[in-house]
Amino acid sequence: MSSLKKSPWVIHYDGSSCNGCDIETVACLMPVYDVERLGIINVGNPKHADVLLITGAVNEKNKEVVRNLYQQMPDPKVVVAIGICATSGCIFAECYNVGGGVDEVIPVDVYVPGCAARPEAIIDGIARSLEILEEKNEELKAMETGAHLITIETAEKWDAKDIFDLQELVHKSEEEIYTDRSVPLLTQSLEEIEKDLGEMTFFKAMMNNRVVGTVRAYEKGDNCCISRLMVNPLYQHHGIGRRLVEHAEKHFHKAKRFEVSVYTESRRNIVFFQGLGFSISKREKDPVGMEKVYMQK
Repeated sequence: MSSLKKSPWVIHYDGSSCNGCDIETVACLMPVYDVERLGIINVGNPKHADVLLITGAVNEKNKEVVRNLYQQMPDPKVVVAIGICATSGCIFAECYNVGGGVDEVIPVDVYVPGCAARPEAIIDGIARSLEILEEKNEELKAMETGAHLITIETAEKWDAKDIFDLQELVHKSEEEIYTDRSVPLLTQSLEEIEKDLGEMTFFKAMMNNRVVGTVRAYEKGDNCCISRLMVNPLYQHHGIGRRLVEHAEKHFHKAKRFEVSVYTESRRNIVFFQGLGFSISKREKDPVGMEKVYMQK
């Protein structure tokens, strides 16, 4: 049994509950049930947590908070929705300001029904979440050790959803840099990706039938524009980004010049492209006032 199962750290967030499920969740930490004796520790920082416990329905005001909590948690991670409001929204699901259950905003791994959910059920749900956490951990280890098996292929229109999911995952770290989701780089929708697939050439890095990296490129006169290079955080530092860019350059080998644009806040991306032979040609601000660096090769 791994350390994840021996001592999982959990963080509890009250979405918009009546406090019934909150009281039962806190009761799990009290002397009668005392889950700490099992190694389960309640922490206040999502960056230290393995399991996210959410009570109450998700509403318009807290959905971004829920999403931020989830995105700040390191992988592997699991989400447990506690109580009928968290699992489905219950009688509040049709309210104008209620988005529904937790799974309307983030993926949920374990559902614990009840109104209010009993401590025994909550503990059982956490125990189930630890099994899922272990499965995810083993999957991540297998993916990391098999990075050399990755192949680079041309993406098709049916890859749009996988690319969108990868984009959401990769942008977790980018959001911490920009501190603002209004940046165009972070706000592309699934429909916009589907449109781009019809106008640009997408290249994808594949492993075990999963998209773990993408880059897109298109011709603009004699130039080839390369944009939105993304690699699953698990695979970063394995040379996947370099392989994707080199594949795009080889595909558009007739281009006289290759161009990329990078926000100045993404210093590591600037250094990355400089390592591939790109040099800064100009700087300008986008419509929201963010400075971009244009690089050429």
